[in-house]
Amino acid sequence: MEFDLENSLTSLEEHHSDTVPNLFASESDHMPSRNFLHCLKTSDFNVSFRQEAISLLLQAQYSCNYDPFIHYLAVNYMDRFISKQEIPQGKPWILRLVVISCLSLAAKMKNTHFSVSDFQGEEAGFIFDTQTINRMELLILDALNWRMRSITPFSFVNFFISVLELKDPSFSQPLKNRATEIIFKAQNEIKFLEFKPSIVAASALLVASNELLPLQFPFLKCSISSYALVNKERLLNCFNALQEMVEMECYESMLDTMSCTRTPLSVLDRHCTKSESETASTTSITYGSTVPEIKRQKLNGYGSK
Repeated sequence: MEFDLENSLTSLEEHHSDTVPNLFASESDHMPSRNFLHCLKTSDFNVSFRQEAISLLLQAQYSCNYDPFIHYLAVNYMDRFISKQEIPQGKPWILRLVVISCLSLAAKMKNTHFSVSDFQGEEAGFIFDTQTINRMELLILDALNWRMRSITPFSFVNFFISVLELKDPSFSQPLKNRATEIIFKAQNEIKFLEFKPSIVAASALLVASNELLPLQFPFLKCSISSYALVNKERLLNCFNALQEMVEMECYESMLDTMSCTRTPLSVLDRHCTKSESETASTTSITYGSTVPEIKRQKLNGYGSK
């Protein structure tokens, strides 16, 4: 049966009364080890290894048109594995072997065909036989205690949407879609590894509701933060970090747009009067020295005034 990341503990779509508490109770077992974040902050090798691995997984997703949930699951396996297994330096082939093995395991969980040959061309530099990949898969499974039905933020999204008690149920799907986008992007950021999946899910939904339903945001924020199993302080920290990530993405997108619109299309476009040139110069200095202030609603004090 194909593993559904939204239903980690059950194949049913509905959340039974005992399912949600079990999710909260078990989610820490599906996270990297507690000292992993510290290792990433103090070791350039570990950071580089993770970045290169995620880059290879993204290449695989786009080149083979894999379900993005396969990529998410593979990164989850990889993070949990390298947080418990020391990776020897000076052996670049290990990176590709770990990536291939995590992707293979994730594809199996999603009942998706995975061809090792797609990642073992001459340009890859390393060729692994099936036996070698199977041995690495077993090492990964052992490090993960065979917990392959990972509890991720997606496991909590539907539950928190039900907690919101939206006035208009038609907003449920747009909120879920936007929160899903945010969760996917957050996985690449090291700083979000410290937060439990439930906190990431709740925070992503709050960021999405702040964007899509700003007038209802105070009520929605209160609905989630008042839930007994949600740590309010962690929710605050994660929400603000996600908000900053989203705003930075918007700011970079805005800069790209400005750069494109200001790029001369021909030699004639470069011609301007002295005053225009001075104006353009002044404008350039202004943009370079001052970052536009982007409005946002922080969760400081949970938005209360």
